[in-house]
Amino acid sequence: MSKPTESVPESPASEERKTSSELALRRVAIDTYRENVAYLHRDCALYRAEGFQALSKVEVRANGKRILATLNVVDDEAIVGCHELGLSMDAFAQLGVDNGHPTAVSQAEPPGSIPALHRKIAGERLGQDDFRAIVRDVSEHRYSKIELTAFVVACNQGELDREEVFFLTDAMARSGRRLDWHERVVVDKHCIGGIPGNRTSMLVVPIVAAHGMLCPKTSSRAITSPAGTADTMEVLARVELPFDRMSEIVREHRGCVAWGGTADLSPADDVLISVERPLSIDSPGQMVASILSKKVAAGSTHLVIDIPVGPTAKVRSMSEAQRLRKLFEYVATRMGLAVDVVITDGRQPIGNGIGAVLEARDVMLVLENDPRAPNDLRQKALRLAGRMIEFDPDVRGGDGFAIARDILDSGRALSKMDDIIRAQGDRRFDHNALQLGGLGFEVLAPADGVITGIDCLQLARIARLAGAPKVKGAGVELFRKLGEPVVRGEVVYRVYAGFPADRDFAHQASERASGYSIGSAEEVPHVFVEF
Repeated sequence: MSKPTESVPESPASEERKTSSELALRRVAIDTYRENVAYLHRDCALYRAEGFQALSKVEVRANGKRILATLNVVDDEAIVGCHELGLSMDAFAQLGVDNGHPTAVSQAEPPGSIPALHRKIAGERLGQDDFRAIVRDVSEHRYSKIELTAFVVACNQGELDREEVFFLTDAMARSGRRLDWHERVVVDKHCIGGIPGNRTSMLVVPIVAAHGMLCPKTSSRAITSPAGTADTMEVLARVELPFDRMSEIVREHRGCVAWGGTADLSPADDVLISVERPLSIDSPGQMVASILSKKVAAGSTHLVIDIPVGPTAKVRSMSEAQRLRKLFEYVATRMGLAVDVVITDGRQPIGNGIGAVLEARDVMLVLENDPRAPNDLRQKALRLAGRMIEFDPDVRGGDGFAIARDILDSGRALSKMDDIIRAQGDRRFDHNALQLGGLGFEVLAPADGVITGIDCLQLARIARLAGAPKVKGAGVELFRKLGEPVVRGEVVYRVYAGFPADRDFAHQASERASGYSIGSAEEVPHVFVEF
């Protein structure tokens, strides 16, 4: 299947613009995150002859492939010489050549979807063909970061109507590889995020796979959180798997927990995320399109969506959660995807650990039925797994939870997880000998009382300042949860860091705001759940 981010078919017009002038390709060791960047020296003869400008789009041709890149102009020959063309790491890898390979560069044609972009900026409603054109240009890296930002902001300000969300989802799902597992029921789950810990996917997959259902879980790495599912699974096993190997594992073991970056699923989504996250834009329409396009492209037929609701969660009221649920249901139905949207408790972190190693420990303790296992993580995973098992036509509605609990209690889920870990590549993780950050500090209760509030955003921020997710052993270990009594001077959580600067940053943040509130039992916020 084609990979539009790797090469773009050349048009006759681009053939006519080719020049006999060639430059030597040079890999520039800069990670530009989802953006192809080319580097030309200001004194390069071709730069002057072609009339290039900084931040313009250029075509780069080598090895029978063509990519589009944003041009940066440099004055330092240590970066790129006058007879060289530099490419950022991702861009260089797409061409599949060595340093010094001859390459040609020329002006790129403007994206054909720019008129549609301008109409969306003006607040107009776009049609299906408009969204397909925009997404095609986005996935082929024809848009600059400025144009990408304009599209994301325009969709956020003039919120997409539900049909536009469907058009965007459909276009994104079509933009890359689309898998077909040739099975009637292929299940998956997704949480909309915002709750630290909450590592239910790593429990749901082995439970559901042990039941016999196909559950190919391709997960993301953390972008703004202290750990993504892929970061946490990487403590236990390899997650960067070639697509063919991932498929073999799923066929043999009925499930996997792998990083989705190698599968080329909805590549336009990855590009859009690169500008959404720095802007902290996560509108309902864009969120729904992002999640559902990935799941449809991955070949899922049935999906459980987890929407946590709480004072510091992404969704903070039941009415907002209900509106989001209806949008998920509408778009999923149009995409031919069966969806079960569940509203859950988002008042506090799930589990006792925030950070890759701590979260991996929580997962393994639950799988091993260890008395130290966090009960909130166990119960939530069982209920989500139960909802997924009820997609099985041979399971009666309401029986899923009991089936999931039996699979976990019997050790079958642990056995399945062990099989998946060995197949992906065992990291020899021992949760009884944790490799936690050697530097840290404790946060103490300032008064007697009851825990009345836990700020998910602040605790996630403290964990990231401590080094998570880059430092696997960095994070926050919680000792008290909502409604629990506490005595002044008692430890409410411990922070782990691997470097002095990270520890100091996290300590300063915790002193400004610990993320914990203490009061009376009557002040504990009401819980919104539907289980």
